[in-house]
Amino acid sequence: MEQANVKYNFEYDRKLNICFIGAGGHSFRNIYPTFQYAPVDLAAICDKDADRAAAYARQFGARAVYTDYREMLEKEKPDAVFIVTSYTPEGRVQATDIALDALKAGVHVWMEKPTAASVEEVQQLMKASRDNNRYAMSGLKKVFFPAIAKAKQIISSPEFGTPSSIYVRYPQDIPAFAERSDLRKLKGFLDHLYHPASIIHYLMGKIGSIAYEREPFNGGTVTNMRFLNGAVGTLHMPAGVSGSSPLERLEVVGSGANVVVENGVKVTYYRKAARPAYGRSASYLVDDQAAPLHWEPEHSLGQLYNKNIFYLGYVPEVLHFCESILNGQPPQKGTLEESLEIAKLFEAYRYSPEGSPIVINGQ
Repeated sequence: MEQANVKYNFEYDRKLNICFIGAGGHSFRNIYPTFQYAPVDLAAICDKDADRAAAYARQFGARAVYTDYREMLEKEKPDAVFIVTSYTPEGRVQATDIALDALKAGVHVWMEKPTAASVEEVQQLMKASRDNNRYAMSGLKKVFFPAIAKAKQIISSPEFGTPSSIYVRYPQDIPAFAERSDLRKLKGFLDHLYHPASIIHYLMGKIGSIAYEREPFNGGTVTNMRFLNGAVGTLHMPAGVSGSSPLERLEVVGSGANVVVENGVKVTYYRKAARPAYGRSASYLVDDQAAPLHWEPEHSLGQLYNKNIFYLGYVPEVLHFCESILNGQPPQKGTLEESLEIAKLFEAYRYSPEGSPIVINGQ
């Protein structure tokens, strides 16, 4: 994986004319700041709260403010729109319908996850994208983490061998099965399932079937998975962990090799190596040519890679979206096809009780 120098916004010769729908805390912290490093010209911001939209426009340099996104799309005619909104009173994803309207208006769409609350809604977005020849990409930031991208590069190398199993830890609770008919009670689960599920799909491909168990104390789950390619995996969602604990851990095993990502930033590649002779070795140290490789960031320098919008994938995903449009090529990550697989997994949890095998994708 090669380091690439990052351009600043003012250094781009070609820029996209964009609009932004949503003026919330998440977008203020994590999405609008990415535009410092992206080929965008922020034309307008829309939010139901006009004063808030105006404050964001002053902060981030937008030229116009709206409270009706349809009016904004009609008047501004942007190349693309960014959507970061919340949920409807019924628990549906607000961005789903907004994205449909934008695609039908001939505008490319970047929308924060979750993409939708059902398989059917994702399929509607896919159809609108095809019918109107416009791209739609979701903010699956995890697959843009430098650490996860490095893990993907490692497991794709011939020396790693075929990825045979995966373990992903991500703390999240799920309500008891009897409560899952109420979509409002699943908002937290839907919102956060996209994170581990996007990593799993990115690294291992489509899930064939799952079986999960839920504990009643905190609502945590352990899910066993079999992928269409024959590999197996475990998704551990341990609700109830300490707030001071790192959230995530990933391990992928190949053939005589494995890679571990801890806390989203620490990568260790255990290369193929013979174990020291049992009962005879005086040292645990293996040859340098087979020793583990380890990467983690330093946090002393004022480098871009120390900004959370870089190591948490926000800038890389926004750049991928913008460059896809400028190059006339569909996005390769954060696609609706990926969101469809996550929606299938979400519906498996929503509609199937624990303890039973559940088919996600048939052979």
